[in-house]
Amino acid sequence: MIRNNKIIGILFCSAVLLFGICYGVQKRREYVPNVIVGAGLSGVVMAERIANEQGQKVLIIERRNHVGGNVYDYKDENGITVQKYGIHAFHTNNEDVWKYLSQYTEWHDYKHQALAETSKGLVNFPVNLNTIDQLFDVEFAQDFIKRLTDKFGFGQKISVSDLQNDADNVLQKGANILFEELFKNYTIKQWGMKSEDVDPSVIARVPIYLTREDAYFTDKYQGIPAQGYTAMIKKMLDNPLIEVRLNTDWRDVRDNLKYDKLFFSGSADAFFDYKFGKLPYRSLTFEIKEFPKEYYQPRAQVNHGNAPRMTRSIEHKYLLDEKSPVTTVSFEYPEAYNGKNERYYPINRPENAALYKKYMQEAEKLPNVYFFGRLGDYKYYNMDQAVARALELYHKVFK
Repeated sequence: MIRNNKIIGILFCSAVLLFGICYGVQKRREYVPNVIVGAGLSGVVMAERIANEQGQKVLIIERRNHVGGNVYDYKDENGITVQKYGIHAFHTNNEDVWKYLSQYTEWHDYKHQALAETSKGLVNFPVNLNTIDQLFDVEFAQDFIKRLTDKFGFGQKISVSDLQNDADNVLQKGANILFEELFKNYTIKQWGMKSEDVDPSVIARVPIYLTREDAYFTDKYQGIPAQGYTAMIKKMLDNPLIEVRLNTDWRDVRDNLKYDKLFFSGSADAFFDYKFGKLPYRSLTFEIKEFPKEYYQPRAQVNHGNAPRMTRSIEHKYLLDEKSPVTTVSFEYPEAYNGKNERYYPINRPENAALYKKYMQEAEKLPNVYFFGRLGDYKYYNMDQAVARALELYHKVFK
């Protein structure tokens, strides 16, 4: 009996010891000097700089099954480069950003042009002097243009919302018609609220150009990576010090990682498990279709302000001037972010800014944790602004 008890005791102790060893192995966290959450443009820039300039290892955690974030593109079966998450035409006046990205791509010379549906048919967009000629009768258009150029000067750009408040009745009338035809319904669909409740900075992002140039942007540097954004992103990540883990949710691995620095380009509310509430975003659904014709529409982008739900259609073959007897078009449908779709646009309102500030106050308590990117900063960034922000943060942290 005593002997059996000794055997049982030995077996019990062995089991406890084995459990302790296994538990210790399980709890041992993987160490990486730098962890980046998000393989979008912001995260990729940060990873590239750390690996190539600092010579340090970087681990990128990415929830999606591909790198590149919203600039991800791919070749479809017809050889057309499709930008999966909506059109991305690169444009910037920042020479440093242009030179930086040019290390990793040749540029296809592309100047974006768009049209918009109105009661008078398709017109140039953003609004310019040609748009005014297309939308108004000859007499009013001439008077409207003269008053605009006399007051503001040829070649200038102005906001339609500012023009609506002008003391000149003709300018007011013209601006109100432009707003009704081109901005009002589009804005309501895009942001899910009345146009008067949208922050004025949102509408100001698409100005009226007092020129006859039909280019969507006026920046000095414009183009699209000649082999596509995904190819550019992969070149930026081509360093043995950079590891990318796709199909990986940060929440599933955060307790298993140990790091010196964490760069988080996801949404701040998710990082803090929504302890103060959820930050509102707008999302998009994309419907991608193939049509058995060479071209579907006259330009790469057509805005559909008065359609029931759709806001834009994008014909992708225009972007890199690709040839095919068929064509691929994506249709965009804005919707509220519901936790299952993707976050695309932070909603610029005072109460949302206040909520984000509370999360950043929490972030200040965490050493060596940095938020950046459109989601991390809760700001709408163009691509060049996202790159500039990542470079700025990199220099702040490592210099």
